[in-house]
Amino acid sequence: MAAVPVYPWRLAPDGLATRRQLRARGLRPGGQDVAAQLERPRRRRGPLVAYLYRIDQAMPVRPMTPARWAALAKANATRRTCPQCHHDAGYVIPAALGMCVPCAYPEDEQRAA
Repeated sequence: MAAVPVYPWRLAPDGLATRRQLRARGLRPGGQDVAAQLERPRRRRGPLVAYLYRIDQAMPVRPMTPARWAALAKANATRRTCPQCHHDAGYVIPAALGMCVPCAYPEDEQRAA
């Protein structure tokens, strides 16, 4: 296995892009290996690392089909539904609470009323 070239932050050569940069162009890595990496030094911790992919080997993003849109809508609805009261909270239920805020803190709701 060959070593991956490492570049300082903001000094990568042309023709390489991060996943986000590829996505902004409507592309995806498409199974290719990491071509290089960027490292941004930090004072008290290890460096931030960003992996780079070759733009010329990137593939177009797969289009969303009606079935994929439906699956995504169903997954998001599940994340908004409180398992305690079974109501749509209107927001994503916090994982730390595991239920909507009124169910997690019922005494606060009684004081507000």
